Amino acid sequence: MKYTVDEVLKYIEEEDAKFIRLAFRDAYGVQKNISVMPGEIKKAFEYGIPVNARVIPGFEECPHALLYLKPDSSTLAQLPWRPDSGRVLRMFCDVVTPDGEEYCADTRAILKKAVKKAEEAGIEFRFGNEMEFYLFKKDEDGNPTRIPYDSAGYMDIAPADRCENIRREICLTMERMGLTPERSHHESGPGQNEIDFHYGKPLKAADQMTTFKMVVSTMADRYGLVADFSPLPLPDEPGNGYHINIYAADREGNDVAAYAAAGILKRIREMTLFLNPTDASYGRLGNDVAPDKVNWSSDGRSELMYIESRMGRTRAELRSPDASGNPYLVYALLICAGLEGIEGKLALPDEMTEDSVSLPGSRKEAGKLACESAFIRDIIPEELIRKYMKK
Repeated sequence: MKYTVDEVLKYIEEEDAKFIRLAFRDAYGVQKNISVMPGEIKKAFEYGIPVNARVIPGFEECPHALLYLKPDSSTLAQLPWRPDSGRVLRMFCDVVTPDGEEYCADTRAILKKAVKKAEEAGIEFRFGNEMEFYLFKKDEDGNPTRIPYDSAGYMDIAPADRCENIRREICLTMERMGLTPERSHHESGPGQNEIDFHYGKPLKAADQMTTFKMVVSTMADRYGLVADFSPLPLPDEPGNGYHINIYAADREGNDVAAYAAAGILKRIREMTLFLNPTDASYGRLGNDVAPDKVNWSSDGRSELMYIESRMGRTRAELRSPDASGNPYLVYALLICAGLEGIEGKLALPDEMTEDSVSLPGSRKEAGKLACESAFIRDIIPEELIRKYMKK
């Protein structure tokens, strides 16, 4: 819920908070922050806190020397691993120009526009996230290695699974921050883990993933380990996926997720650059059970989209994205493609056909498709497309 400035100030006083982290994202979804003292909070809400724009990755072409961070009070949370006395709080911020306008390359603002477009069409989207990561040991100097923390496999238990206490700490920490992890387990690779989240509204789901990566990295470090979300950390082991469960309903509560899924399948090749933005992303696609074809199935094999109808509801799980993507852009694209499918009442193609087209096989191919797409250009500013092309 949104809090007034006075409510935030009262909370800061009651909780003995001494530092407030104003968090935001660069153009690639990597979290950044600046810490302010309690006396700066009124200024932050009214005018914003200035940051040097042109040294932020993806913002280099900003026409303004300074951009301003304006906090979203609904994201107020404590950082549970910080001291009880002199607590540290965190709020996500919107990035605005000196005249108070949304900055075009602020990907949180891009997602807000997509959500508003869906609301105007009478459609509600929700996303549930399943994110995988590896835990690696550090060497005696504290540098990351490629030695997995254990050699356990899919859904193994202790003592083979040495990661269970870390997953427990991650889930409990996320709960204390007001977020909702649902399930956790050891994944197929050695030292590989997965934590899943309940469906949430798009903005909350994206904020949740940004927080999740911070919490996982922090908890891993406290155990003397390093977390790795990259698409293919070990060449001969399963890659890290970022599976997204998609829910969509109209004003009357009717399930329209199948139409949305059809729209996403139609546009998936054009948006792949933003779902899989690194060269390493394309080493994962087609490896093990990661998809490399534009197809769907209700069988749960290696399809791009798994679609399940159960208890009167459709669940569409998109399996190609990886965690190097920016969730704010990913959800914005999925919403807009889903709306196309809903508004056009698109039918799903035949299930798992032999003549399915392939996903882009490289970042270069994905970039070419994105650059040529009017669909992409309607959603993502030109300067951001150029940045992703050069990444």
